[in-house]
Amino acid sequence: MSHRREVSRVEGFSDAVFAFAITLLVVSLEVPKTFGELMAAMRGFPAFAVCFALLFQVWWRHYRFFRTYDLEDGPVIALTGLLLFVVLFYVYPLKFLWSVVFAQVGGRLIADDILTNQQVPVLFEIYGAGVAATFAILAAMYGYAYAHRAELELTPLEIVDARIDVYSNLALAGIGLLSVALAALLSVVAPRLVGLAGYVYFLIGFAEWGLGEYNARLRKRAATNTNTEDISPA
Repeated sequence: MSHRREVSRVEGFSDAVFAFAITLLVVSLEVPKTFGELMAAMRGFPAFAVCFALLFQVWWRHYRFFRTYDLEDGPVIALTGLLLFVVLFYVYPLKFLWSVVFAQVGGRLIADDILTNQQVPVLFEIYGAGVAATFAILAAMYGYAYAHRAELELTPLEIVDARIDVYSNLALAGIGLLSVALAALLSVVAPRLVGLAGYVYFLIGFAEWGLGEYNARLRKRAATNTNTEDISPA
């Protein structure tokens, strides 16, 4: 299989959009003029760091797709455009949620005119919907590459990697939907426990660990099997 080496216009545009999204995370582009302004900016650093890491994760998965698969047809361009739209749309909810989280961790109270208890479930639902949409689109992209594995002349190991990438992104999308459902349910039956919707995201670690183990088994099977169609998903 031939891997793409030169950065295409679609990739270049995508990188520019991700860079712009990260720029939107910055509280202010101005250099602090007083020590008070500096400390205010520093208090926003933890939230910025988490948001940056999350956006970088999305960019990395998108980047690996184009580095691995020589695909840039209509469906791939359309899915990329949709992904960039979702990323830009959810930058501010992402920043707002983590700013609130670190404000609470730091012992700073959030005023009711900023976020009320009744609005917390909605915030989790908005965030979870963004997570689900983002990783569902990435799953669709990797699924499209997997469906064209014969045309791309993927090796058995590359087929395994493509399948695992589909599962990984679907798992993250599912966890986002689970958080949305839990926030909606708890807002009705147990409003004080709505915060549990945030702890759902710890399942990502278990999902990635499980897929890592599964990937190792599939790769071992693929390494001894020359018939790519015989690599069972079991």
